[in-house]
Amino acid sequence: MGIWEKMPESFLSALDAEFGIISPRKHGLDAVDSIRAMRDGKASAFIAMGGNFVAATPDTDATEAALRRCSLSVQISTKLNRSHLVTGRTGLILPSLGRTDKDVRAGKKQMVTVEDSMSVVHLSRGGLSPASEHLRSEVAIVCGLAQALFGPEHPVPWARFADDYDRIRDSISRVVPGFDGFNARVRQPDGFVLPHPPRDERRFETSSGRANFIVNELDWVPVPPGRLILQTMRSHDQYNTTIYGLDDRYRGVKGGRRVLFINRDDISALGLADGDRVDLISEWAVPDGTVEERWAKDFRLVSYPTPRGNVAAYYPETNPLIPLDHVARTSNTPVSKAVTIRLERRT
Repeated sequence: MGIWEKMPESFLSALDAEFGIISPRKHGLDAVDSIRAMRDGKASAFIAMGGNFVAATPDTDATEAALRRCSLSVQISTKLNRSHLVTGRTGLILPSLGRTDKDVRAGKKQMVTVEDSMSVVHLSRGGLSPASEHLRSEVAIVCGLAQALFGPEHPVPWARFADDYDRIRDSISRVVPGFDGFNARVRQPDGFVLPHPPRDERRFETSSGRANFIVNELDWVPVPPGRLILQTMRSHDQYNTTIYGLDDRYRGVKGGRRVLFINRDDISALGLADGDRVDLISEWAVPDGTVEERWAKDFRLVSYPTPRGNVAAYYPETNPLIPLDHVARTSNTPVSKAVTIRLERRT
């Protein structure tokens, strides 16, 4: 709740009023700028709450080099992943309870809330016995860090939050719009749907009070001669960077993920054949006029009805191909759907 590097003043003011604190107003860094800060020596500590940062971010080599420049890296995790092998000079792994584990604090079973793909918020009740009696929840770890940093007299009741997650939800109900009566509503049989003013009230948060439609010029990345434009994507049996199987029933691929979906006419034009194995090389023009190259090796060509000049492959296998500075102008999001590449047949 409220995890964004550019929270608006309305949220910060409500947070301050709830806890009697003064929140920092200086905006933080998004994922791309965080990597740049570590790379440039402007950030020296990295703390990750779950996730698999190394596998999820672009420009894998640059990301790993940036993390290794840190003095300290901390991973708060339920499972081991690739990111645990890439550390700062001091690297810590803090194992935590998963939301499927029983979480008992102060003699009371705790429950966290989750939001599904349909914007429905509901309780998640862990039922599995923890792997160790020493495991703490993410909530307990964060509250413990805050207590150690700010001291016992801090206005935020960190110890009470750690022992009773309902208290956290009570504060959320007073800070975050749309979460009034959070604890009661989330205990309804199916939870509750997040508010949506246009859907619920035909109300639009615009200066005119009406829906505003914006027309933009169509823009796309041209396909240079002998090159292709790559998009990265998930397979059927994948959730973010977690891969549950090697079959993709949506696209008829079985037993492997290092594949490149490519139009059969492009295969012929490049003098290749369906099933050939190739290396993928991305090309990125830097300001001094030179071209940087990034490699992802040993992919099998799969003839597929993609548009001519456009190919697709799974991530995170192709994340090394995405330049860190290849980002959208406004959002600073990596442009993982438009990467210029060439193919080289493997010998």
